[in-house]
Amino acid sequence: MSIIEAQTVDCVHQRSGGGADHHRAPSKRKFDDFTAAFSDDGENLGDFRDLVSARMRKDEPKAENSCNFQTFNGSPLDVVGTRIPGTASNACSSRSESSGAWSKLHFFIRLMSEGKTMVLEACPKDTLQLEQTLVDCAIERDCHLQLVGRMRSTEHPQAWQIFLSSSAPLVLVMLYMSPYVGNKECADCSIRHFMSSCRSTLSKSLHTKCARVVLEFCKLLRSAGPEDSLYRCCRSTFGSLLETASISYVCEWDKELILIEDIIPFVWEIANRLLRALDLSMESPTSVGPSSSDVQDFAAFLLPLRTRINKPQDFRSLYSLKPNEKLTNLQLFVEEDDIHHIFRKILQKMDQCLNKMQEILTGKKREEGDNLYSAWSQYLSILKELYHISKLCERAEEEFWGVLRRQKSMLVLLIVQYAKRTDDHQWILEHKGITNFESRRHLVMMMFPDVKEDYEELHEMLIDRSQLLAESFEYIARAEPDSLHAGLFMEFKNEEATGPGVLREWFLLVCQALFNPQNALFVTCPNDPRRFLPNPASKVHPLHLDYFTFSGRVIALAIMHRVQVGIVLDRVFFVQLAEKQVTLEDIRDADPYLYSSCKQILEMDADFIDSDALGLTFVREVEELGYRKVVELCPGGKSLVVNSENREKYVDLLIQDRFVTSISEQVSHFARGFADILCNSRPRQFFFRSLDLEDLDWMLHGSESTISVEDWKAHTEYNDYKETDPQITWFWEIVGKMSAEQRKVLLFFWTSLKYLPVEGFKGLSSRLYIYNSMEPNDHLPSSHTCFFRLCFPPYPSFSVMQDRIRIITQEHIGCSFGTW
Repeated sequence: MSIIEAQTVDCVHQRSGGGADHHRAPSKRKFDDFTAAFSDDGENLGDFRDLVSARMRKDEPKAENSCNFQTFNGSPLDVVGTRIPGTASNACSSRSESSGAWSKLHFFIRLMSEGKTMVLEACPKDTLQLEQTLVDCAIERDCHLQLVGRMRSTEHPQAWQIFLSSSAPLVLVMLYMSPYVGNKECADCSIRHFMSSCRSTLSKSLHTKCARVVLEFCKLLRSAGPEDSLYRCCRSTFGSLLETASISYVCEWDKELILIEDIIPFVWEIANRLLRALDLSMESPTSVGPSSSDVQDFAAFLLPLRTRINKPQDFRSLYSLKPNEKLTNLQLFVEEDDIHHIFRKILQKMDQCLNKMQEILTGKKREEGDNLYSAWSQYLSILKELYHISKLCERAEEEFWGVLRRQKSMLVLLIVQYAKRTDDHQWILEHKGITNFESRRHLVMMMFPDVKEDYEELHEMLIDRSQLLAESFEYIARAEPDSLHAGLFMEFKNEEATGPGVLREWFLLVCQALFNPQNALFVTCPNDPRRFLPNPASKVHPLHLDYFTFSGRVIALAIMHRVQVGIVLDRVFFVQLAEKQVTLEDIRDADPYLYSSCKQILEMDADFIDSDALGLTFVREVEELGYRKVVELCPGGKSLVVNSENREKYVDLLIQDRFVTSISEQVSHFARGFADILCNSRPRQFFFRSLDLEDLDWMLHGSESTISVEDWKAHTEYNDYKETDPQITWFWEIVGKMSAEQRKVLLFFWTSLKYLPVEGFKGLSSRLYIYNSMEPNDHLPSSHTCFFRLCFPPYPSFSVMQDRIRIITQEHIGCSFGTW
């Protein structure tokens, strides 16, 4: 019988008498007879046959065969071959030698948890679970048996009550605390297996009941100390179950739920651990610092408290369930005070940590690509939890954002170094004042899939330059979105070159074709020819909407591959992609004339407007394909005169019709194509809302500054040349005398890039190289754009080199990689 049984159960007769003809009760019924004894309220708990079993084994060597004896309770311990002190000693009587009749067997079972003895009675011919009789199992008189129960996996809703009431957690923890290594290892393995099952195996509907058991383990294991690895495992499991477990915030009489009072001590415990770890990270940045598991546990235990404080109406509805009790907010106030106190202590400590971080980095010359200290790796995650708490406490948000504004430079470093693709960064991106372009770009880039390096995973394209746009459309627009997520492999027909350099050239060329006004898909802004927005008359192209989807995919892929294509979107277009309202200020570049007219209408004297001197009504004239037509801005617009009271509405409707309604389909298809490339679960508008328009300009167009020759030289290395060689001196002198456009062409010939990142040459994925080609002097320079490598022979004079470089910097020369 169970070594951890907590109740006293009367002896049950499974036979009413001896004799071969007597009908013996089936073994399965033996367990059913006991179930009523386990229900405190007298109700039958149901069939527990699948819950537990007990295995009996005789001490004598000949008793090799063992069987399962159906019982009603057990522990998580399995049977072992050696005697366990404190288990039952069983006396069995067998067949009478004189009469040949079968006598009853009496099993005296001493319960380990309470020291009580329980008696079971059976006949030797009774069968066990495996349909073997006691005789078959060689059970004889006065034999000594080991009897250990084992809880089986079960979906029974009351199994957790049996587990707790039988003191199973207590016994397992006693074994874990045992000085004997074997006992400790056995208990450790059993408890960890149970924790793992709670997290990964059981359905969410059972999490509340599991959480009660795990909480009991946590309470018992606290005596082992907060650093004990098993205690921390149990604590983490308990925290992970709180997200789906049912929490009782005030109903202490409901023992099946987790009480909020059970959670608060864990919050304080982990908060204190974090504070100590933060102190260590300041003393020595090479220390471990706060652990990710502690931060995750902190977040898990805070969740129900945040829910409680954030939704007091739920608290009141729960509290009202208890009869004859008056509603009080005292407990809620206590918990809010706890949370605010924890918030302020950790926020002050984080402020000190960020100051120390700045002090250390100021004294250390940090090179490009240097990693921060690992002790700081959890700072960003801790700040995220403080952000969530700040929304619950009075004036806490102001304190929180005040610290982050002061520590903006350190926050940016943490974001770029430690922000992960799997994290939720909305709390940062919604407050652009604490970030810069570098950090915002880093965060939104994690919404795209990682570009793969394995050729087999890439989406392959073989394109004829003479059919660039049409064939590119077939390869990209007709592809399944998932097939584009790994990246692209590009090759032009009848040309030798492949690789990233060819892909960069393709992006530049296909974007130039797509946004060419002659193709009627996009129009340029009068004040800025780099800026584009959808053409309201694009329907002249029969596949115009499919091409807008294609355009969205191409722009998203260019951003994903970090290629600057020299194209930027107009603010009107950008605002609609972010699903925001287009305002008058947004149309300044898209239509300067309309912007100026609307401003004048809004600023005119009211009496002048009311005199109808302008003769305006709620209509707009539209020209399509050479024809002009009148469009009403609202029902009855032709007869509705614009006056001082409705002029703001008139301007709003005019803007909406001109810049929203007229291009809504085009914008929708472009957005759909863009979203096809994103891997993040967030909708695509979040990508655009997370950026300023200037951020997207820098990502798509790159630097607007003239290419710096000094920056170029500083990021160039030489192979079989030295910086002091005359050919290198002549080369940079020639580049210095070039026009801005010639430098772009040379850069394109060298790298397949016409536009540098906003950081300049240091923003490229690699340094640039100049190689001595060892070829005759009459050869032109060549390049390997994939490796940013320019090759030329040692020309004998400045004039010869200048002539050769002049040839390759002609626009039509630097756009082909030769033929087979």
